[in-house]
Amino acid sequence: MNTQASHTSGPYPSEPVQPADPLEQQTRLWGLILHLSLFAGYVVPLAGLVAPVIIWQLKKGQLPGLDAHGKVVVNWILSAILYTVAGLILTFVGIGLLVLLALAICSVVFPIVGAIKAHNGELWRYPLSIRFLH
Repeated sequence: MNTQASHTSGPYPSEPVQPADPLEQQTRLWGLILHLSLFAGYVVPLAGLVAPVIIWQLKKGQLPGLDAHGKVVVNWILSAILYTVAGLILTFVGIGLLVLLALAICSVVFPIVGAIKAHNGELWRYPLSIRFLH
């Protein structure tokens, strides 16, 4: 009888596998920070729009893997602005509040999922995001 519990039993590992490459570790960390920087706008107005772009532009030269995450985040920022404008216009016909509510939920959930995926070494394209940058 095995008295020691396995930490990796079940469908999900207990923690993400850490890469041996320090550059990959930094890319994962900065990817997580990049996605979560979208929440900076809740603390400082417009910081959620500016901080991710600054992080992306400053770090993409040092960490080439971060470039794709930056494009995903900027695509979401531009898409969210477009959806906000559409939602505000649609409030005059009644459906705009539902659009804005759905956008608010997505604006909280998507960066969290993107950050988790980035920390695990995956690139996750936000659903409903228009690909302005490829």
